[in-house]
Amino acid sequence: MKLHFLGTGTSTGVPILACPCEVCTSPDLRDKRTRTSVLLEYNGRMVVIDTTPDFRIQALREGLTRLDAVAFTHAHADHILGLDDTRVFYFRQQTPIPIYAESHCMDTIRSTFAYIFNGNYEYGGVGRLDPHIINGPFDLWGLKMIPIPLLHGKLPILGFRFHDTAYMTDVSEIPESSAPLLEGLDTLILDALRIKPHPTHFTLAQALQIVERLRPRRAFFTHIAHDLGHESTNSALPEQVQLAYDGMELEF
Repeated sequence: MKLHFLGTGTSTGVPILACPCEVCTSPDLRDKRTRTSVLLEYNGRMVVIDTTPDFRIQALREGLTRLDAVAFTHAHADHILGLDDTRVFYFRQQTPIPIYAESHCMDTIRSTFAYIFNGNYEYGGVGRLDPHIINGPFDLWGLKMIPIPLLHGKLPILGFRFHDTAYMTDVSEIPESSAPLLEGLDTLILDALRIKPHPTHFTLAQALQIVERLRPRRAFFTHIAHDLGHESTNSALPEQVQLAYDGMELEF
């Protein structure tokens, strides 16, 4: 199994438009961050978590030639607005693309992309999606996906555990009731936005505290703002912790 970091940036992406800061003008390609998403590759299957506005560019960069399913953490714009680009995989594969989301997230997806779901779009070129409501663990061709209830500020969202890996982006609080789902992790992928406090995201220090509490073998931080340069930040992190970067691959 491989996990590909399709994007590791915050909602604006990095560089931020019109920003002249050191990170936004950095020549280091690891400081070029599209919006946050991952691709799971296993047994010939390709499963994406979140379809960002950059999904097309991410898929081209990774050479993605099929898509078997999409799981969503929540319905903010930087996590769903690339959904229309999944239609090319429907045209290629001639089967509706299964999508998985909790009920409120699915309602927003249905509203945002009403032309896909209402069945009366007159202009052609519409993909087909097969929606599934997440209300517990679900199986994707032998991969058990366990939803992890989290908080993004006051908004309830989901992370996902698969095997001994947890993926948790856009998170500012892990409810105590979710703690049992995070025991015995090998790999933790976690939101670490910046140094300064933020109402809806973990800071770098808070993310490090979560790593210390959960004690995974290794941890990777994502959803990174332009406050954190890749090389300077990584050099100060513990040995088992790294900033992720676009295009990075993990093998399991």
